[in-house]
Amino acid sequence: MGTLLRLGPAASPLPVASSSSCSSAHVVLGGGVRSLPPRVSVALFRSPAASHVLTARWPRRDTVVRSDVVAGGAAAAAAGDSARTVSDQQMASKIRGVCFYMVTAVAAIFLFVAMVVVHPFVLLFDRYRRRAQHYIAKIWATLTISMFYKLEVEGMENLPPNSSPAVYVANHQSFLDIYTLLTLGRCFKFISKTSIFMFPIIGWAMYLLGVIPLRRMDSRSQLDCLKRCVDLVGKGASVFFFPEGTRSRDGKLGVFKRGAFSVATKTGAPVIPITLIGTGKLMPSGMEGTLNSGSVKVIIHQPIQGNNAEALCSEARNVIANTLLQHGYGVH
Repeated sequence: MGTLLRLGPAASPLPVASSSSCSSAHVVLGGGVRSLPPRVSVALFRSPAASHVLTARWPRRDTVVRSDVVAGGAAAAAAGDSARTVSDQQMASKIRGVCFYMVTAVAAIFLFVAMVVVHPFVLLFDRYRRRAQHYIAKIWATLTISMFYKLEVEGMENLPPNSSPAVYVANHQSFLDIYTLLTLGRCFKFISKTSIFMFPIIGWAMYLLGVIPLRRMDSRSQLDCLKRCVDLVGKGASVFFFPEGTRSRDGKLGVFKRGAFSVATKTGAPVIPITLIGTGKLMPSGMEGTLNSGSVKVIIHQPIQGNNAEALCSEARNVIANTLLQHGYGVH
């Protein structure tokens, strides 16, 4: 496309300036047609009657196209860099996870031997609390996690002494929860599914610690577990429950079951709520082969007591839920 000008016979073209353009213009003078070069974008024509200035400018399409290509290339490069960063982080987490299990396995072998050596004396003098075994377990857990993440504990003053039985409850986010809680140095008996006891070294150490086995889908096993917990608390030992029953899949606090609080009401033992923050981000449920970098915080709340299991359950959950909400976690 061009611009067509018809001028009188006396008109004479006076070129003023020219610049690069992607289109061409045609000028008709006294019936003759003259084609201007395609790269002319500005021309000036003067007639005796009046001076007329015509400026014709066409957009630089090659510049626009070139800009789009550059912008697209930059976006693709940024996306590629982002993908590479994510891939590198995932690989680093997997390597860290492998190293974590290597360290915990090596440490467990030596400390398991120590557990076996002291076990006869434990059975003779401290059958229910098993303080020596728990002290060894604390060393094992501390050695393992100190190399991989920072641990902060708040509210240690709220922990009762080992000589006072209590029912401990906490939210359950990750496989790392057990390691983290063992560093507190309290002689509580965890409840664990029976399949874990089959793991070499770790499962055997759990047996020596007096961990209580449970078959989740077996109602009789659940009843036996609660009876054993009541018996242990009555004999001066403490027990530990994850009232959600399993690890949270989405990081949000789940519904609490009343078993732990029934044990507390039947024995008169205080309930110690504990909030775990960050373990689910380091090793999410279902991704036990990876270990992300980060830190973990444990908040130990004041003991609560009561005669109503339902009320105790609601109060303990509210304490933990409010703490999680303050730290940006969700609650079901």
